Amino acid sequence: MTDSVIRFDVGSDGIAVLAIDMPGRSMNVLNDELYGPFDAAVARIEGDASIKGVILTSGKAAFLAGADLEKVVAMTDPEVAFDAAESLKNMLRRLEKCGRPVVAALNGTALGGGLEMALACHWRVAIDSPKAQFGLPEAKLGLLPGGGGTQRLPRMLGIQASLPLMLEGKTLSAQAALKAGILNELAADRDAMMAKARAWIAANPKPAQPWDDKKFRWPGGDSKSPAVGQMWAIAPAMANKKARGNYPAITNIMSCVFEGGLLDFDSACKVESRYFANCVTSQVAKNLLTTLWFQLNAIKKGQSRPAAPAPSKVATVGILGAGMMGAGIAYAAAKAGVNVVLLDTTVELAERGKGYSATLLDQAIKKGRKTAADKDALLARIKPTAAFADLAPCELVIEAVFEDRAVKGEATKKAEAVIAATAAFASNTSTLPITGLAAVSMRPAQFIGLHFFSPVDKMPLVEIIVGEKTSDETLARGFDFVRQIGKTPIVVNDSRGFYTSRCFGTYTMEGVQLVAEGQNPHSVEAAGLQAGMPVGPLAVLDEVSLSLSLHVIEQTRKDLAAAGKSEPEHPAAKVVERMVRELDRAGKKAGKGFYDYPEGGRKHLWAGLAEQFPLKEQMPQQEMMDRLMFAQANEAARCHGEHVVRSVADANIGSIFGWGFAPFQGGALQFINAYGVARFVKRAEALAAKYGERFTPAPVLVEMAKANKRFE
Repeated sequence: MTDSVIRFDVGSDGIAVLAIDMPGRSMNVLNDELYGPFDAAVARIEGDASIKGVILTSGKAAFLAGADLEKVVAMTDPEVAFDAAESLKNMLRRLEKCGRPVVAALNGTALGGGLEMALACHWRVAIDSPKAQFGLPEAKLGLLPGGGGTQRLPRMLGIQASLPLMLEGKTLSAQAALKAGILNELAADRDAMMAKARAWIAANPKPAQPWDDKKFRWPGGDSKSPAVGQMWAIAPAMANKKARGNYPAITNIMSCVFEGGLLDFDSACKVESRYFANCVTSQVAKNLLTTLWFQLNAIKKGQSRPAAPAPSKVATVGILGAGMMGAGIAYAAAKAGVNVVLLDTTVELAERGKGYSATLLDQAIKKGRKTAADKDALLARIKPTAAFADLAPCELVIEAVFEDRAVKGEATKKAEAVIAATAAFASNTSTLPITGLAAVSMRPAQFIGLHFFSPVDKMPLVEIIVGEKTSDETLARGFDFVRQIGKTPIVVNDSRGFYTSRCFGTYTMEGVQLVAEGQNPHSVEAAGLQAGMPVGPLAVLDEVSLSLSLHVIEQTRKDLAAAGKSEPEHPAAKVVERMVRELDRAGKKAGKGFYDYPEGGRKHLWAGLAEQFPLKEQMPQQEMMDRLMFAQANEAARCHGEHVVRSVADANIGSIFGWGFAPFQGGALQFINAYGVARFVKRAEALAAKYGERFTPAPVLVEMAKANKRFE
C-alpha cells in the first residue's frame, strides 16, 4: 500500500516499513495531514497478523521536526489542545502495544513530537550524522512535550537525568543521544540502519515497553523515593530563580514529571495533556512562537535582505582594532572559516587580540568541544598586523576602534587607501550615525554599519545600519556576511543610537532615575529581573561602564548643539555625570560604580548610594516594572514609527537578542500587542503625567489605538 503521506511496504520477511514522506514539505511535521494516514497505518498493523514487525522511518533527509507550529500557535481553546495531544498519544500508545516489535529508524533529525514518536517505539537506531539533532526543545517556545515525552523519557532515563533535557530544551548530537540512552544504536548509513532495525526485530519478536512490565521500576526512583524527593525539594526553587514565574512551561514540565512519577503510565499521559493544553493556550507561548519561531525564521531566510543582489561570501575580512570587540569579531569570522587580517597600532596589540581567540579555544578544548587541531586551524586564519597594506586582499573591512568620530575617520581613510575599489567598509559603532561616519569615505555607497554586541562569541545579533548613501548591494553583502559567520542580522535605518542602543539606554537610565527618586536600589534591580530582564539596570550599566555612557551623553550634547537642535535629555543623565565626575565611580572596569567589586569577593551594591540618594516612599514593584518595560517598548514603537527599524520582526528579535528584552514577552513590540495597544497608550499616558514626558506614547501607537490596529 502506498499513501500520499506514509508509504507502507511489507517485505517477504513480514516486516512493514512505514516511511513518512509528507508531500510539498521539506520536513515532516505532526499535524492533521499526518494523523489520518498514521492512524490508518496503525490500524492496519493491528489487524494484520502476518506483519511480524514494524520499522518507522522517513522518506526525507530528517525524520520528523516536531509539531506544525502554525497549527499550534492558532490554538486558543484548551479543549481542542487537550484533544490534539490525546489523539497523538492514543495512536502512539496503540503502536507500542501492537504486540509486534517496532523500531524507529531515524535517518536524520528527530525533535519534539518527532522524538516522542521514536520514544514510543521499542528500539531506536539512527544514522551517525553530524547534522542530526535529537531532543525535546518545546520549553524554548513556551510549550511542553505533548506526545508522552514527559512520561516516556523519565521512565527510560530516570527523573534526574531527563528533567534538564526537557527544562532546558537541549538538543543532542547522535553520539550524545546514544550516550544519554535516548538512542539504542548508531549506523554508518541508511542501509546499515535498516539492516540493524531488521536484525533487532528478528531477535526480539515479543517486546514490551519497560513501563508496561508489571515489574517495572523507575531508574533512580519515582517521585516518592528519597533520592528523587531531595531533588524535588530544591528543583522548583532553582528553576524559579531563573524563570521567576514568567515561564509556565517550566512549572508545567516539572508538574508533569512529578505527578507522572506517582501514577501509572496511562493516567500520567492524561495529566501531561492537561498541562500541554495550559501551555499551548498561554500568552507566553503565543509570544515566543510568534517571535522566536516565525519572525526569527523569516529573518534568517532573508526577509530584510534586498532580493536583487546575488548571494556573496567573504574570503578575507579586515578588522581595525584588536580590542575586546575587534578580537571577538575576529574569532567569530575565523570560526566560520573566514581569513582575518587583525590590525592595531602595534603588532603586539594585534597579537594580544589574536590571543583572545586562543583563550576561547583553550576553554573549548578543556570542555571537550574542540581539539588542538581545531585550535591550530582557526588561529592560522588570523593574521595580526600593524600595517594597513596588509588589508589589500580584504573584500570587507570592519572598523572597531574607539567610539570617536575623528579616530574612526582616520582609520577609514587609511584602510580605503589600500583596499580594492570593490571592497565594502563597515563601522562597528554602536551610536554614531553611519551617514556622518561615511562622509570621510571615498565610496559612501559601500559604507555600512555592522554593530556587533559584546561578547561577540556569545551574542547572536548583528545590527546592520544603512546610511543615506549605502547601496542595496552593500546591504546584501553585509547581510550575507552576518549569516556566513552564524549571526542573526536585523536591518535598521540610520539615526543616533540606531535601534538597539536607543532602546537599551531607556532601561538603564530609567533604573538610575528610580534610584535618584529615592527607590531602594535592591528593589530596582529586583524589579528588572522580575520583569524578565537578564540583568538589573544598575548592574548592566556598570558592565557597559558609566564612563562610556557619559561619553555618549556628552557626544550627543555636542552634536545637537552643532546642529542647532534641542531635545529633552533624560533626567538620569545628570546622575550618570555625577557618578563619574563627582563620585569617581565609572563602572565595573574601574572596580566601582553602582556596585563595588572587591578583589576575590562577590560584587555588591555600593553602600554609599543610601547617602547619595536617600530613600523616600517606596512604590509598588509593579509600578517600577511598568516604568522599566514601558520605557523600552515605547521607544521601540517610536523607532518603528520613525522607520528606524524596518520591520516588526527586526524590532522584536533585535530587542531580545540585542539588549535582552524579556524573552517571554516576545520582544518589545509583541509586548505592546499582548498588552493591548489601546491599553498600552492609556497606561503610558498615566506614566507620562506622573513621571515625565519621556513616557508620552509614541505617535504611531496613538494612531494604531484609534484604528484598532496591532503590530503585524
